[in-house]
Amino acid sequence: MGVWDSILPGGGRRFIKRKDSDAGEAGRALEELRGSLYNDFHTSEGAKRQQQRFCGPIVALTFNFVVAVGIIMANKMVMGTVGFNFPVALSLIHYLFAWALMAVLKALYLLPIAPPSKSTPFSSLFALGAVMSFSTGLANISLKHNSVGFYQMAKIAVTPTIVVAEFILFQKKVSIRKVITLVVVSFGVAVATVTDLEFNFFGACVALAWIIPSAVNKILWSNLQQSGNWTALALMWKTTPITIFFFIVLMPMLDPPGLLSFKWEFKSSSAIIISALFGFLLQWSGALALGATSALAHVVLGQFKTIVIMLSGYLVFNSDPGLTSLCGAVIALAGMSVYTYLGMKESATSGKRNSLNSRQSSHLLKSKVTTDGEKQETRTVDSV
Repeated sequence: MGVWDSILPGGGRRFIKRKDSDAGEAGRALEELRGSLYNDFHTSEGAKRQQQRFCGPIVALTFNFVVAVGIIMANKMVMGTVGFNFPVALSLIHYLFAWALMAVLKALYLLPIAPPSKSTPFSSLFALGAVMSFSTGLANISLKHNSVGFYQMAKIAVTPTIVVAEFILFQKKVSIRKVITLVVVSFGVAVATVTDLEFNFFGACVALAWIIPSAVNKILWSNLQQSGNWTALALMWKTTPITIFFFIVLMPMLDPPGLLSFKWEFKSSSAIIISALFGFLLQWSGALALGATSALAHVVLGQFKTIVIMLSGYLVFNSDPGLTSLCGAVIALAGMSVYTYLGMKESATSGKRNSLNSRQSSHLLKSKVTTDGEKQETRTVDSV
């Protein structure tokens, strides 16, 4: 201390105390930061806030769109070049790969925490896992046994099914302007893509059976994330084992024979792994999009992907879909633009209404506190 006293006369002890105080404040700040990060990544509420912060509607829909285009190319390589013509088995591989990736994230403590089991009944998770397996498996089988035109007709039928199902289950109504816009979009997609309606009896039954599970799947994904503290990855982690179980049951009944004799060479295995990676990203991005928007918005995005792929073939690869299909594509894109505008307008109106309601509630609460305080003071004076 003598050296410090000679350098800083009378202030050596104050200097050391100030250094200790600064170190204590830095330690407390570091501890608060650590606690904040823990709440953000290791609680369901914090994880959901982070998902909403970094993955809004535009980011989620764009992510889903890019991945959907990638998985189309990957699956074409698997089904065409490699010759792996087992759609249910391919879906099973996709979900097994996704489950393995999420298990690694969980082991590294990077998987978001799920809400308490009491907040969401197991029946809801089981139903979501079941309809997910039927939706994915039946869609692949329908695409295999039907023409593209008939497959698109079945996809268009999902839109009114979602509107009716959401009204029955949640009393959710759609504005007249949105209904008209959805009709225009569906008409445009039908004109643009339905060039042939070739199908057989089995394929038609599969396509019709796929419509309801597809609609319910989107509704449940959207509702569970928006009504609870579920993130996309946490919900995927809980439902993927159920989906895998149903795929194992469906595979012997719906896949053609010959899976055990397939040659797992380096080329075929690499193609299937790439497809499985895109399958995981597609499932994740689809869940993010459903959590950030709605089931109807996700269906419109799917129709938008169909139109963009068709127009890309026309503009980039010089394919000739015909004047009628091009006119239908323009009508569909115009309807999608109007639907997006209406959705953004309703979201802005809802946000303003919620902000106004919160301000009014805060004002009423302050008034009530002031009134109660005045009454308390009056009673005190009277008692004296």
